[in-house]
Amino acid sequence: MTESPLATAAEVAEYLRTTTAKLANDRYRGIGPKFVKHGRRVLYRWADVLAWTEANLMQRTDDRPGAA
Repeated sequence: MTESPLATAAEVAEYLRTTTAKLANDRYRGIGPKFVKHGRRVLYRWADVLAWTEANLMQRTDDRPGAA
C-alpha cells in the first residue's frame, strides 16, 4: 500500500492478487470492496479495501463471509 488514502483498481488488484477485470466484475455484481467514482475513473479507499478483506475472513471452507 502507498501513503495515499486512495488507490487505483490496478493497485487494489495487485494487493488482492487478482485482476482489474475481476474487480470490475465484482463492482458490477456489488460484491467487492466499496469504491469511488471520479468521472469515469474508479478509485478505492484503502480503508474500504481493508474492511472488505476483514469482512470476508473465513475459518473453514464451508463458512459464510464474516463468520470468523
